[in-house]
Formats: sequence, structure tokens, C-alpha cells
Amino acid sequence: MSPPVRYRSEEEDSGRWLAFPFRPGDIVISTRSKSGTTWMQMICALLVFQTAELPAPLVRLSPWLDWLVAPQQEVFDQLAAQRHRRFVKTHTPLDGLPIVPHVSYVVVARHPLDMAVSLYHQGANIDRERLRQLIGEPPPADARPAPAPPPLHDWLVRWTESNRDPREAMDSLPGVLWHLTDAWRRRQEPNVLLVHYDDLLTDLDGQMRRVAAWLGMKVPTERWATLVEAATFGAMRERAQVLVPDAAGVLKDRQAFFRQGRSGAGAPLLSAEELRRYHRRAAELAPPDLLTWLHRGR
Repeated sequence: MSPPVRYRSEEEDSGRWLAFPFRPGDIVISTRSKSGTTWMQMICALLVFQTAELPAPLVRLSPWLDWLVAPQQEVFDQLAAQRHRRFVKTHTPLDGLPIVPHVSYVVVARHPLDMAVSLYHQGANIDRERLRQLIGEPPPADARPAPAPPPLHDWLVRWTESNRDPREAMDSLPGVLWHLTDAWRRRQEPNVLLVHYDDLLTDLDGQMRRVAAWLGMKVPTERWATLVEAATFGAMRERAQVLVPDAAGVLKDRQAFFRQGRSGAGAPLLSAEELRRYHRRAAELAPPDLLTWLHRGR
């Protein structure tokens, strides 16, 4: 078996997973940015604790193991101290992780154009100076303020045309589709589950039951309604202060992290020709059956 692929950015490094001591029953939530990461973390938290009143902030219950802002040993110690079934966040594709038979891997997929729109708005909500300090980057030589981002339409068109290396630009279109293609090829493996963001939107109850059954978790019938309500977008937004993954204070506005939580925002921003170019580009990067499932006719 080939060693895991190394994925690195200015704030994350998948190499941390190589030293992580797994336990039987661990759950790894592997998603691209703005594709339902926090949503699936919340679903797993509700299924593990079977109450809407979580015992700690979500970021403590389910840390981002790859994040360089938090020292590696600190994260490992935090997880080692947990006595409940653990569920850990990563943005690393499965080919960058140790695949262990007794560990469950959940991959959440979202229409790439919708994910990109959310990513654009998320970028505007990040305090870049605070992030620079946390990862230990030196102050910029040029003290002038950063230029304003381009209009969303222009940024989105450039994003669809990106040809960057997925190992270094995981949130690029090639990075997104490589992450999902790798998971799609593993979807028949017993410890890999793919979940579509749109299915969470349209049938949250059914998807939560599907995840619970796959994880071998039994929830008393009388608790289901409360747990499903706690996992709705509106309920999560109301509890942004304890659910948003921002222990280091990188976000300018935690409430804005849960911006809209809907589908179909990306495609209408593109002209007919731009949308055709996007689909041609996607077809170069991913298999047709994955794209049919991913795009859902949109």
C-alpha cells in the first residue's frame, strides 16, 4: 500500500495524521471547506451524546487535527482525554489519511459552485492579520492594506478555470473534485460513507438516521425530533458562539459563519457560456457518475 499523500497549506498539514493513535470506533469527518463540515460534526455530536445540550463547545469535542494553529501534541492530548466515541475533523482527502479498518470515514459533498460562493464570503470574514500571527508568519514588508477582493462573479469565473495542484490548493476546483473523486472510488468500502449536502437540506431526519445506522448507533425514538431540530441550520446559527470552529478568534463575525446554508447560489451567477465551461472543466477532473450525483441536475 502506498503511503498517504501529503497535503499542506499555510495553516494545515495532513502529515499530523501519520502519528495519530486511532481507537476502534473513531469517526473521521473528511470534507472540503464550506461543504458541511460543522454540520456533520454537529450531527455526530448529537448522535454520540444523544442530547442537544452538548457537554463542551463543538471545537473542543471535535478538533481539526491538521490545523497548525493548535500544537499537535495539544490536540492529541485533548483527544486522548476523551472517553466518548471520538469524531475528528479534517479537510484532507482520504488518500492523505491512514485508512484503518476499525475507523469510520464520513465524506460530505456539496455542489462545487455553491461551495465556492460560500468560500468567497468566508474569505471576507477571516481576520488575516490574526491568522498570520497565529501561524507565525513575519509581518509583511509592505504595510499597505490588502486590496479589496474582486467581485464575486469575476472571482467565481477564475475559480472555475483554476489549474492548481490539489495537494497545495485543496479548495481549488481541481482540489475539490480530487477530494470527492477519491472518496467516490472508495464508496463501496464498508467504513466509507458519502453524504450529499443537498440531502441534508431536504431530508435531515432521514440522513441523520442513515448516518446513525451506518455508525451502529441506536437512538431512542422519543429523542429523534429534538436531535433533528438541534441540527437544523437555524438552530445551529442561533448557537454560533458554541458551534463555530473559531477558538483562536480568526473570524471577524462568528454569526456570519452560518451565512445562508442553501443550495443553488453558484450557477445563476454565471452566464450560459461560463456555466458550459465549468461543466467541461469538471468533466476533465471527475468521473461522469460522480458528477451526475454531485450536480443533481443543476
